[in-house]
Amino acid sequence: MTLTKQSDGIFVDDSRIHMLNEIDAIIFDCDGVLIDITKSYDLAIIKTTRHVLENFAKIDDAIDVDFKIIDGFKSTGGFNDEVDLAYAAIISLVAAKKLKKDQTTFIFNVIGNSNSSGIVSVEKYVENLVDVSNIKKILSYPGPHDQNPLYRIFDQFFYGPELYQKLFKNTSKFSEPGLIEQDDVILNYPLIEKLQKKFNSKIAMVTGRGKESVRYSLKEMLETFDLKNSVFLEDESRELAKPNPKPLLDSIKGMSSASTLYVGDSMEDFIMAKRVTELGHKTVFCGIIGTSKNPLEKLDLFEQNNAILVLDSIHLLPKVLNLE
Repeated sequence: MTLTKQSDGIFVDDSRIHMLNEIDAIIFDCDGVLIDITKSYDLAIIKTTRHVLENFAKIDDAIDVDFKIIDGFKSTGGFNDEVDLAYAAIISLVAAKKLKKDQTTFIFNVIGNSNSSGIVSVEKYVENLVDVSNIKKILSYPGPHDQNPLYRIFDQFFYGPELYQKLFKNTSKFSEPGLIEQDDVILNYPLIEKLQKKFNSKIAMVTGRGKESVRYSLKEMLETFDLKNSVFLEDESRELAKPNPKPLLDSIKGMSSASTLYVGDSMEDFIMAKRVTELGHKTVFCGIIGTSKNPLEKLDLFEQNNAILVLDSIHLLPKVLNLE
């Protein structure tokens, strides 16, 4: 279905937009929605991949994992976890080197053969072409956050020495400030107040981040969410990772919502919301595209998958929900 540009930054499916009138709760993803992570999480993927390729795989001429590669993996619906994405990029580039293939061409071939099963689909495609068991053995991924080599490198880059020590009771081997300091917070109190007038306390979060990581960036604003019915997936088992619908379903049931708006920025978010609807709990997905390096490409992706509502920013929510 075609989305109509209602006004600057607002794209709607006119035939289904009436569903917003029934919304009685709103649930947010965090990264790319409440916080712009372009200079934090995305940069952590790039730095982690480069570090592992140079120091573990001994590849000095690897291409940088740029934002096109990051968006490519995320568009498949299987890479809500940034460390999964770093792992997928690493084994893809190791494979390209072994096969003597052009790295850029090869990694986009991997993306084209990936799906919502994430690293499982990447491993299957790559291992059908070449042996990457050495780097897989070194990284031993996935594993516990505080023990797995890849998680530890990523977390040290992202959190920085002080916060890493506080969260994991371990010393970072890197001294530079954590990339989390470059989180750009989009959410603000005026928006929260407008949403509270409509939804009261039925405002929650289902995010891939850990709770303390969200708190570090949102600070006191985190307390304005229904934390009892919010889910911080980094603190949960991998089985619950997006697009598993259970965390969102639990949040919806906990708030006794009859019809929910889920605001996210990725295909994992879209698939999760769709699965919850299929399980009998009406959930309208709102896609956020303004934090993407290529907003029009993301708009097209959501449109192709029959999204009802796409916005440049969460700050357009009051206009769409008639709160102004």
